[in-house]
Amino acid sequence: MTRSRRAYRDADGRQVDGTWRHVFVRNGDNYYLADLVVYADGAIDTGTGGLTDLRGLAQLLSSGRVATSLQDGAWASAHHVARWRFAEATSAMDAEMLLAEVADEIDRLNDRPDSTGRCMEAVRAYLADSTEENRLRVREGYLAIPGHLRVYALGDMDNRDWPLKVLATAIGDLVEDHYDDEIATAEMHAEAVAYFRDMETHRVQAITRIPADGPDHPETASLTIYTGRQDHPENGVLQNGYPASITVDGRTYPTVTHAYWALSTGDPAWHDRIAAAADTYDVVELAEQAPRRPGWPAARLAVMTRLMRAKFEQHPDMARTLLATGDARILCATLGSGYWTSPGKHGSNWIGRLLEVVRSELAARETGIPLPGE
Repeated sequence: MTRSRRAYRDADGRQVDGTWRHVFVRNGDNYYLADLVVYADGAIDTGTGGLTDLRGLAQLLSSGRVATSLQDGAWASAHHVARWRFAEATSAMDAEMLLAEVADEIDRLNDRPDSTGRCMEAVRAYLADSTEENRLRVREGYLAIPGHLRVYALGDMDNRDWPLKVLATAIGDLVEDHYDDEIATAEMHAEAVAYFRDMETHRVQAITRIPADGPDHPETASLTIYTGRQDHPENGVLQNGYPASITVDGRTYPTVTHAYWALSTGDPAWHDRIAAAADTYDVVELAEQAPRRPGWPAARLAVMTRLMRAKFEQHPDMARTLLATGDARILCATLGSGYWTSPGKHGSNWIGRLLEVVRSELAARETGIPLPGE
């Protein structure tokens, strides 16, 4: 299965992430190509009606309702795509393999180590304390990886899973599933340990490595700002509706919101009414009645960018508040436009994203880093 095949369902107003793969569902003598959808909370949609769990999936596999063996001559179909008969049909995996893959997928959806991850944790424990008890945990972890996936556990096309096989085998015992009937020796164990120590060194370096131009992800926790009439003291100055007058093209506006909506109309009378509105709530009500400039949707992002830059350039104290957010991802939460904000699980969050851009520009100037073109 693969996390690139994303799915989700709504459960009591909460989004539950999932992923999916194809399976055959058997109904009598006929097979139907269906989607097996696995969710992070352990729920599984097998395409047979309703949700089940790992135990229910095991029962469906045992009964053959979810099929991993295909009968030659039987009819199969893909809904609204095709219908055909099986001839010399073979399945890529058996029921045990499929069940193990689904269990691993649930772990990955929850950012928990899957069977391979747990095996590698056991290897690291053995490297730290090379007791026989810890080696047996490596063996247990190795055997818990679905058999058809063990060869990929190390991501090594040359050695494949050989070092794991060796470490999982007691000295003097036959290395399992090896065509040469090779006996594990102390020297082979030492080579496997050296392999894993080298792998661990590279793993730690990869985790701790910071790219030359800075970290991949923010080091500061995400920050949410709320737009509307209610100011939140902790981040109120970051709101576009915060009372911070800005002057652009010789005209002063009480807030960024006033300026944005006033400039969105080409009618001078509507422009002045919006600019003079008592508060941002009235601004939006008036703007909904006013005519928009032709082509406004394509230009609005550029206008908002200029206005937000003007606000923080003209109010140094507010610029310091923005800079104090570090490299946090900024989310703008409101029930308004999903283009500008990030309500719920949808939204482009352009206000939050522009705040991050303006913050970066302010930081560049503060540190003396020249911006191209300035």
